Formats: sequence, structure tokens, C-alpha cells
Amino acid sequence: MSQLFSPFTLRSVTLPNRIAVSPMCQYSVSKEDGVPTTWHLVHLGSRAVGGAGLVIAEATSVEPRGRISPQDTGIWNDEQVEAWKPIVAFIKEHGAVPAIQLAHAGRKAIGDWVPVSSTTEPFPGGNQPEKLTGTSEIVKAFVDGALRAREAGFEVIEIHAAHGYLLHQFYSPLTNEGSLEERIALSVEITAAVRAAVGPDVPVFVRITGSDWVEGAWTSDDSVVLAQALKAAGADLIDVSSGGIVAQADIPIGPGYQVPLAEAVRQKADVPTGAVGLITEAKQAEQIVTDGSADLVLLARELLRDPYWPLHAAQQLGVEVRAPKQYARAF
Repeated sequence: MSQLFSPFTLRSVTLPNRIAVSPMCQYSVSKEDGVPTTWHLVHLGSRAVGGAGLVIAEATSVEPRGRISPQDTGIWNDEQVEAWKPIVAFIKEHGAVPAIQLAHAGRKAIGDWVPVSSTTEPFPGGNQPEKLTGTSEIVKAFVDGALRAREAGFEVIEIHAAHGYLLHQFYSPLTNEGSLEERIALSVEITAAVRAAVGPDVPVFVRITGSDWVEGAWTSDDSVVLAQALKAAGADLIDVSSGGIVAQADIPIGPGYQVPLAEAVRQKADVPTGAVGLITEAKQAEQIVTDGSADLVLLARELLRDPYWPLHAAQQLGVEVRAPKQYARAF
């Protein structure tokens, strides 16, 4: 029996399989207003049709200055909520669980506004940020974003604390001072606040950077400490990626190169994890779940190349294909 195609339950939500669409920025908002468009409907909807168990919408900003670019989606007002609703409904209609990644770019924002960060040092090529002296507004923005996401119908909330964006800027020693506990405090506070806001039935994920890939910076061991604190704050799954805090890092890119980071967090922090990064083959994905390296596999570029990868993977693994009736003749 395939473990990749076995159900996975967190709180009140059951995923039909262990394949997730990793959040991928589309930079396709046409009016720079954060409102998703028909592009997002087709992009996310086709991956639900293609058989993914979990479809995570792209990094969606909780406030205007938190956008990575002016073309990013947002979740800070009612117009955005209304635009998300039909997209979420379509994902559900085709058997996938809809999720959203709540994000704040911090100093990596590229726009005509002053970004905010844990530091005044700009990201290479970016605008100089204003150093945050208080974070209550940021915490509230994430909470409000989570509540709006629930109003739109999203069933899983992921907090983006990776890839050099705001929360990562706070916990990496390359962009913040203080002890490890002090640096991770904002990520933990936001996770606890979002958990309290959405209630006990909604799964909350946190995407973290498992390593900065820079000597003397954030490490896998640090990630275990962070994951333990996030679990205590109410996180249900840690989605482990890496890098992004600096423009240049010695990243050992190769098939499944971030899987050991997810495995370390799963084993040492005793929390479910998601693995992401150059996962492209059905047997590779099956092995990651079967050997206990991670509970979910998140695919990004491979699902851009092939939205129906889950259906093809099922065929390769000898699992009954559950294609939409409109496509049944093809399978």
C-alpha cells in the first residue's frame, strides 16, 4: 500500500494524500491591489484537478508593506476575501484541501514603500528598511489575515517564517541580535496568536528555514529548538525549507537536498513535517514518506511542469487513479 497516497489527518482536516502544492508566488495581480485574479483560479484549481491533496496559495501578504512585490496577492481587506472565495470553492470541489500561506516580506519587499525589518541593513539591491521597535502591529496583521483567510474558506493556515522574509529576519543571527530565544520570539508569538484566533479545529503550519547555509548562522539544530517552541505554541506541522536570508550562500542543491532538514526536525522535535525541494519522482516522494523523513511532500517547480503529477505518480505506484470524471477517459 502506498504511503504517499494514504490519508493524513491534522485536527479536523483530513488530506486525501500526502502531496501538497508548495506556495509559489505568481506575481500576477494586475492592479497592484492584492486581489487574486482568474490566473490564480486556473493555477491553483488545475493542481486540485491534478490530484494534489493540499493546495497552498502563494505567499499572501498580511499588509500592503509586507508584499514581496506590488503584484503579490493580499489578505488585508474584504475585497481580497471575496476574490479568494471562488478560488477556494473550486479547490474544494475537486477534492483538495485549500490552504494559504500568510506572509510578510520585511526588508525583501520590492516596491515604492519603506520596508520594515529587524535591522536597518537592506537586502542587496533593495530599499533600506526601517527597524521595527515594536511588533504588535505585525502580530495583529497576521491574526487578521488568518481570520480573513478562514472567512474566504481556507481550511489550513501556513505562516511564512522562511526564505529571508520578515520572521526569518528576526530569528537569523545574520539579521538580528540577541539570544536564540529572543530571536525566535516573534515567530512563536504570531503562531500562538494565530492558533488562538482560528480555534482548535484548524491546522496551523509554519514554514521555516532549516539552515541559512552560511557558516556561523542559522543551523539545523537551531531549527529543532524553533520547531519545539512552535509546536508548544500550537503549530501542527513544520514545513522545512532553507536559505534566503543572504544573496549568496553555499547551498548543496540536488534531488531532495532539504529532506534531511525536515527529517531532523521531525525526529528531534517530535512534530509532523513537510519536505520540499527538488522532489520530482514518484518513488522518491513515496520513499520520503515511507521512511519517516516527512509526513508531507511539497512540490513546486515539478507541479508547474506537470499539474497532473499526482495522477501520474499514482499510476506509477500502482494506486487507483481518481481523476475527475471529465478526464476519466485519459486514465
